[in-house]
Amino acid sequence: MRIGELSRRTGVSERALRYYEEQGLLRPARRPSGYREYDEADVARVRRIRLLLAAGLGTAVIAEVLPCMWDAGELLAPACDELTDDLARERDRITEAIEELAEARALLEAIMAAPRPEDAAELAAVGACAAEPGPVGARAPEPASVAAPAPAGSGER
Repeated sequence: MRIGELSRRTGVSERALRYYEEQGLLRPARRPSGYREYDEADVARVRRIRLLLAAGLGTAVIAEVLPCMWDAGELLAPACDELTDDLARERDRITEAIEELAEARALLEAIMAAPRPEDAAELAAVGACAAEPGPVGARAPEPASVAAPAPAGSGER
């Protein structure tokens, strides 16, 4: 089957399938025309890749563990004890990331809940809220008095 058919059967975009190939996760045969040729085993392999991605593993780790995984119904299971140790390390990495995110969330909630000055004069004294609030991460507009430099070779100085 060609890449479009594999995409339809797995629900994975053609772009993602090409990425999996670049990462060494899929190894389709090539037709003389250069088109990729997939088979039924690739449908199951894409399913396993998607499960491991959903479990939080990166493609480099998946490339290492995928050959040692076997289908256990709806889930996958490690086929050797060493793989269990590798997966435990990945689980610990994910746990650490969750803890860091929880700390960041708690800090953000504390910032949001901090008491605000009630007096507009007090706010003005610290320069708070001088500009209209915009979306978080949005850049403030440049002051009109700051001119952008002229493009190189434009003759302006």
